[in-house]
Amino acid sequence: MSKVRVRFAPSPTGSTHIGTARTALFNWLYARKTGGAFVLRIEDTDKERNTQAALDELLSGLKWLGMNWDEGPEVGGDYGPYFQSQRGDFYKEYLQKLLDAGRAYEQDGAIFFKLEGERYTEYDDYHKAEIEKVRAEPVVIDDLIRGKVTRREERDFVIVRSNGDPSFHFVNVVDDIAMEITHVLRGEDHLSNTSKHVELFKAFGVKPPVYAHMPMILKDPKLGKGKMSKRDRGALIEEYQQRDFLPEAVVNFIALLGWSPKDDQEVLSIEELIERFEVSDLQKAGARFDEKKMSHINFEHMKRLPIERYLAPAKSALSKAGLIDDATDDAYLTQVLTLCQEKINSFEDLPAFSAYFFTEAYSVDEKTDKKMRKRADAGERLGEAIPALEALPEWRADSIESALQGLADEKELKVFAWFPLLRFGVSGVGGGPDLLPMLETLGQKKVVARLKKFQASL
Repeated sequence: MSKVRVRFAPSPTGSTHIGTARTALFNWLYARKTGGAFVLRIEDTDKERNTQAALDELLSGLKWLGMNWDEGPEVGGDYGPYFQSQRGDFYKEYLQKLLDAGRAYEQDGAIFFKLEGERYTEYDDYHKAEIEKVRAEPVVIDDLIRGKVTRREERDFVIVRSNGDPSFHFVNVVDDIAMEITHVLRGEDHLSNTSKHVELFKAFGVKPPVYAHMPMILKDPKLGKGKMSKRDRGALIEEYQQRDFLPEAVVNFIALLGWSPKDDQEVLSIEELIERFEVSDLQKAGARFDEKKMSHINFEHMKRLPIERYLAPAKSALSKAGLIDDATDDAYLTQVLTLCQEKINSFEDLPAFSAYFFTEAYSVDEKTDKKMRKRADAGERLGEAIPALEALPEWRADSIESALQGLADEKELKVFAWFPLLRFGVSGVGGGPDLLPMLETLGQKKVVARLKKFQASL
């Protein structure tokens, strides 16, 4: 078997959809799995719709996800993508081959590809005119996901528009030939195009690549039915970047939209995805987007991060929320984040979860506030705990625990009689990181001051 060569050929007309990223990912995984080449080719012949902003976002998203491509024109010592808009002379050369062979002709300023087969006319109700059709041989597509699919082209089709721009079908095939693409993995919405492409390959005397048409990504059931659109929450790669999701978690989640390893393991590293990926395991049925699953996978990847890697995205989220700045002590920040790491699903939740570590202007949970104030012993318990904590010569979790246990023994109560009041008094919430390490991290001065303030408000 010749070396696998796959391509990702997007048209940059807007924000990068999760389905576009999945197409890139499955091609990238297949190339890495087989030791093949992953080619990035920008289909930008539609000058009216393609934008530089969309291209910049696309390239930024690919790099953020870690999907590096293997070849292209050199740009500053690195590879840039191929741009179809820069390959006009090349397309003219291939067009001339079809014209010379009698497989293309001009009509109304456009150039059409001429199908082989018996020609006849048929009245078309939509166009209100006689339309020439062709009884061409059926095209059998041996699809890696869908099996054998038979389609038949019935009409000649445009390969160069009347404005001189080559059509998608034409440049797609010419570039696949020139770049020696062996496998084409793309969305099932392109299946209807494939018979045209096969006809063009035949006209050039070239064997078509192997095709695999992937299922559509469907909306989260909570958002309705049908295909996921760019307007749906979670549909855009840029959104995950802005929400400080981990790129490796996004890659993991996207990979599970239409594919799964045979042991049904869901949380996978990039290396594990490459090792386990098989095109034959791609499903035919639509892949259902699930935001809860995305959050869960992100959480699992966050838990596994070494703290030194956890710091960068955490700092980004806290800085955007205005909770930290360049003057924030890194040692203190590391302590706080170590406590938070196993408690939050995403970095976008981190500011709200940890605000009381960084500011006195933190939110107070009203429900927990009412619950604490209803306790008849709230003032008494705080009156016992504050002096005991204030008197500690060393502020460590174990010494805090000993002081509270001493109170419990003295009052013949369980130590948890103080815990909820202490937690709420210093954080304004009823849950969070383990209490004793949290108190140690906040520091004696801050803890005692907040508890006194809470006591005074009762």
